[in-house]
Amino acid sequence: MGTKKISELIAGNMAVYEGKAKLSFGKLVLLAIFAGMFIAIGGSSSSAATYGIANTGLAKTLAGAIFPVGLILVVLIGGELFTGDCLMIFGVFGKRVKVIDVIRVLCVVFIFNMVGSLIVVVLVNQCGQLNFGNGALGAATIKTAYNKMNLSFMKAFTSGILCNVLVCLGVLIAGVCHDAAGKILGIFFTIWAFVIGGYEHCVANMYYIPAGLLAKTNEAYCAAAIDAGMTAEQIDSMNLGGFFVNNLIPVTLGNIVGGMVFIALPLYLIHKNNLKTNQ
Repeated sequence: MGTKKISELIAGNMAVYEGKAKLSFGKLVLLAIFAGMFIAIGGSSSSAATYGIANTGLAKTLAGAIFPVGLILVVLIGGELFTGDCLMIFGVFGKRVKVIDVIRVLCVVFIFNMVGSLIVVVLVNQCGQLNFGNGALGAATIKTAYNKMNLSFMKAFTSGILCNVLVCLGVLIAGVCHDAAGKILGIFFTIWAFVIGGYEHCVANMYYIPAGLLAKTNEAYCAAAIDAGMTAEQIDSMNLGGFFVNNLIPVTLGNIVGGMVFIALPLYLIHKNNLKTNQ
């Protein structure tokens, strides 16, 4: 497997970040929808594999072995993912990209990552996947959404930081590898670690929480969730306000800080003297 130095990657990616800033609105939208769909497919498939496993550690280990398919598809097939695009800040540090362009790209990508995720939410609901285990997967989907919507702001925020530290490291490791096998392995182990750690990813939650909100409209799934230990009051408390205020906002802020402050900034400061040489 061929690799290159991280300083060479950062220097070489300056042109990539410039290119992202100049993407047409239509291309950016389509690539963002793709990425949202890919991450949601990883989320739905990992949930389908683990809903019946009572041991939390074992369930997360298995989920972590499946979920990385989302980012692998984004990197190898193509897509614009909000969390990975936080690395565009490298272009700002290197004075190759304007802050306003980064904000524009991130806003468009965020919105259309959600569109892509919601497409998969609807398709999963309609295809009958949530009927697995006589509705047990539907019940687990409701419970997952409820738990995510009831994190404290600080837990959601710090979990978001840890998540995007690993996601951005996975993207960077994939970038230093020249072949598909190296890229897949680099992504697989970092994302596996993030899932096992239970960290929060804003785009993944654009699938998990809306999937739970849609599942709660099904009486059979709600009954199965109550049989599994949830209360009717807990299910009734789930709403869009809880999705955005209690989870998506703090997790997104944490993802931004994790990618930009914890990864991009220190790496730029470490390697900035080598960047001009490598460009």
